Amino acid sequence: MNDEVEMTLAEHLEELRSRLIISVIAILITTAAVFFVSDFILSVLVAPSGGLQLKAFNITDGFMIKARIALYGGIVLAFPVWAFQIIRYVSPGLLDNERRVIFPALAFSLGLFIVGVIFGYVMLAGMIHALVQFFPPNVDLLPNADEYISFVLFFLLAAGIAFQLPTIMIVLVQLRILNTTFLRKQRKYMYFVLFAFSELITPVADPLVAPMIVMAPLVFLFELSVFLGRRIEAKRAREEAAEMAMTTNAIAGGN
Repeated sequence: MNDEVEMTLAEHLEELRSRLIISVIAILITTAAVFFVSDFILSVLVAPSGGLQLKAFNITDGFMIKARIALYGGIVLAFPVWAFQIIRYVSPGLLDNERRVIFPALAFSLGLFIVGVIFGYVMLAGMIHALVQFFPPNVDLLPNADEYISFVLFFLLAAGIAFQLPTIMIVLVQLRILNTTFLRKQRKYMYFVLFAFSELITPVADPLVAPMIVMAPLVFLFELSVFLGRRIEAKRAREEAAEMAMTTNAIAGGN
């Protein structure tokens, strides 16, 4: 039973406002911090290009590139703060068992996001090399710095989000919204969705090999989620059976 004091609409809006302010301030602070090391981060992002000399065509591009890197980095670094604010805001409406699921999922989610970004970064060099090879000999490549950074950040973000699959699935199984029987029956459709997603985020003309490389860890994560989900369901079934047996014995003993 939820023991939280019921709040009025005005109190809910005021709490939402205060938590939004805290989150924005945290993102602004981390964004400002990342801005001062954006040159180093830019060198890391350019490294997979294989020595491409990026070009800027507008006088504001230098600032905009640093600002974009700083904002993305700031949002990621401030994740513990704004995610905690979201959870604290919705927690009064959650049951005790739902709260026990959400908080560990945050740490798990952040870890998987980092692993996904690292995987995406490892993939970048091969992808960029493949894209450059498609240029005809009589066409000179003038890589736009702003477009290159946007492409790299999008791919790394997409890879990090894709690796959230186990977190989402396990939380849904814990909350009884999903069950592993359904997931196993829909396995072939899930594989198709994962391949379509891999095809979407892999901007390489090769329609099969590159997306399959991206898809492979996602399939592993899906199967790992199903395995962990089955263990969760088995443990829950044992606990419910034990509770039912205790209730039955108590009733029998009372008679």
